[in-house]
Amino acid sequence: MKVEQIYTGCLAHAAYYIENNGEVAIIDPLREVQPYINRAKLDDAKIKYVFETHFHADFVSGHLDLKEKTGASIVFGPTAKPNYEAIVAEDGQIFEVGNYKIKVIHTPGHTMESTTYLLIDENGKEHGIVTGDTLFIGDVGRPDLAQKVAEDLTQEKLAGYLYDSLRNKIMPLSDDLIVYPNHGAGSACGKNMSKETTDTLGNQKKVNYALRADMTKEEFIEEVLDGLSEPPGYFPQNVMMNITGYESFDNVITKSNKPLSPEAFEAAANETEAIILDVRHQSEFVKGHIPRSIFIGIDGGFAPWVGALIVDVSQPILLVAPEGREEEVVTRLSRVGFDNVIGYLDGSFQSWKNSGKEYDTITSISAEEFANRFEDNKDVVFDVRKNGEFTAEHVDGAKSTPLDYINNYLQEFPDNKTFYVHCAGGYRSVIAASILKSRGIHNLIDVGGGYGAIKKTDIPVTDYVCPSTLK
Repeated sequence: MKVEQIYTGCLAHAAYYIENNGEVAIIDPLREVQPYINRAKLDDAKIKYVFETHFHADFVSGHLDLKEKTGASIVFGPTAKPNYEAIVAEDGQIFEVGNYKIKVIHTPGHTMESTTYLLIDENGKEHGIVTGDTLFIGDVGRPDLAQKVAEDLTQEKLAGYLYDSLRNKIMPLSDDLIVYPNHGAGSACGKNMSKETTDTLGNQKKVNYALRADMTKEEFIEEVLDGLSEPPGYFPQNVMMNITGYESFDNVITKSNKPLSPEAFEAAANETEAIILDVRHQSEFVKGHIPRSIFIGIDGGFAPWVGALIVDVSQPILLVAPEGREEEVVTRLSRVGFDNVIGYLDGSFQSWKNSGKEYDTITSISAEEFANRFEDNKDVVFDVRKNGEFTAEHVDGAKSTPLDYINNYLQEFPDNKTFYVHCAGGYRSVIAASILKSRGIHNLIDVGGGYGAIKKTDIPVTDYVCPSTLK
């Protein structure tokens, strides 16, 4: 059986393309659906079904656009209640795609409608399982998201359902089945996912902590909930978009494709409540940017940081993007539900600068220069990495102000002395600096290269503690 994984974006989300005998099934398609349609045409095949493992929180699925463009039937697992026409399958129901079969296995826990799809080839052999966010390589899905949209659910209750699903529905299956999860390392839908994209179920039973044979339900609940960070604020909004429906991707691209002169861009910024989002490289942003603009670089952890820091998916956005990459930025924003881009700066930042309009900069110094200044400034060093990174190792005496919650730390930054901000490599610290400057805090200096460069100097740092040993 041929199962093609399609990975994209910094969330490392996988969709699955399954073709046999002129019919195609797509499981958990991404927002831009034309590549699936084009691929089916090349295969001289018809897209028959769009299977959804659950109502996703981290991205907006392409199921509705595929149904509209191809006439394919959308399939959800038991208990799903979408606000549009779809097949809500029964546990154990079988769908045929050519000579292949896809069996529905209801596996609640990550969410209540979460479903695993068992893939059966033309000879009746069970080939693999598309597990959605139920089972990852090295981890399982976090069971705290559905409680954000259903008041009667708690993370403990969901974790209990997940334990039962894994023990009663997944683990009894054949060890030689291939596990096809929807996420890999980097996703916020789990804690410690592997960078590997597939494995056998038998090996996962040996190495995945959550599948330990002698694990009690109480132990599972405690371990799976331990160390969960707060999910990004946009997650519940994406869930609701996937439940209730959304604007077509084609419309989003069309309405967002509005090049604006510097004068029109400035007028739009003044007349609306739009955020100016600058997605160029951090090295360009520090040299010059539109005052009060927010930096989140397209070539870094773009979508998760947009969702974590902007939060409201309906927020109007004005873009400053590298020339020629504007549609790419709009596409990546739309994948996580940010569909309200109202235009972009034609000619990128250079056109703004050429027009003679005011612009701002960020002072950024090398780690070596920071080392020269450290002794006189060691009381004003702020580390914007995640808590776990800081606890593992940090500059001696530095203060932890994680970027995820930077607005909660505004009172921590001194107003009467220059202070220094760093992250791991220089991306997040510029995001933090842009946010602080947009809040009127300008007495900061960015340390280029972040902690990775700082460690190579003689600045004192704490002893390293392996994150896996931290509680």
